Amino acid sequence: MAVADQHRWPLPIPDRPVTTSGYGLAPWPGDTPPPPWESVIEKIVAARSYWVSSTRPDGTPHVMPVWALWLDEALYFSSDPRSRKGRNLSANPGVVVHLESGDDVVIVEGRVERVAGDRVPPGFGDAYERKYGFWVDITNSAYALYVVQPAVVFTWTESEFPTAAIRWRFP
Repeated sequence: MAVADQHRWPLPIPDRPVTTSGYGLAPWPGDTPPPPWESVIEKIVAARSYWVSSTRPDGTPHVMPVWALWLDEALYFSSDPRSRKGRNLSANPGVVVHLESGDDVVIVEGRVERVAGDRVPPGFGDAYERKYGFWVDITNSAYALYVVQPAVVFTWTESEFPTAAIRWRFP
């Protein structure tokens, strides 16, 4: 299925991130239209590692890389539910996920939910194995599956930041 054919709900609305004047963001919409949302999805799909930031019970941040898949307009990853990350996500579902690059930025903010066995997207295991060469056995208690439903996605390229910074808000 082509990336453009995957939309089941309204596309996100692009605008400028809210920042102080010191960041020098160009007015919106400016001279350059935003890239198509599909180009953002392509970057998410193509990434190998995703940095998941969660919050410890004492309020301090915790970040760890994971492998993930973009399916059904959401990001799926696995983690041991007994790990620090798993315990954090269980206690506080607010999450930020950042792709690897600081020069070609994609940051996903949203809420995470543990996926029950009967809600695993069809083909998840095969797609994960194709991408990573590893089969995630979600029936194994060490491999809980989580899904991040995006609320906001930030994108930009460092070299064009003042005109390229976009906040994609989901209706």
